[in-house]
Amino acid sequence: MGLFDFARDIGHRLFTEDGQAARKIEDHINDNNPGIKNLKVDFRDSIAYLSGEAESVEALQKATLMAGNIKGVEVVKAEGVKLPAGVASPEDAETFDQTQYYIIQPGDTLSKIAQQFYKNPNKYSKIFEANREVIKDPDLIFPGQKIRIPTEH
Repeated sequence: MGLFDFARDIGHRLFTEDGQAARKIEDHINDNNPGIKNLKVDFRDSIAYLSGEAESVEALQKATLMAGNIKGVEVVKAEGVKLPAGVASPEDAETFDQTQYYIIQPGDTLSKIAQQFYKNPNKYSKIFEANREVIKDPDLIFPGQKIRIPTEH
């Protein structure tokens, strides 16, 4: 599963009809906007199309995760998002940032994930902070949710 692919039947339920989806997804991202100016969302055939201007690769990644972790969204395409100078395209965003991605499994906690990636369960807050727009409460993660795992420096 790539950065822009998600599980369609898992996530936060924000809309019940496809006609509501674009507005609801856009509102959801704008409520905790990670740094996308002039955000616009289109939604067709379980695909969310994002456009706007990202302040950073991290902002694009977070907006993509915010849209993709919504029930009914299977793919997020962000070709319409302009990135800062030096970043080729949204598809190349992963290669310009060392961030890893992880799909929450049944029984996972952020501490367990921190142990897996950092060998220290107390570093769960690092994962939480990197996903603050996606995870509202560190105790409320769900199987199938996709999150960012920042690298250790």
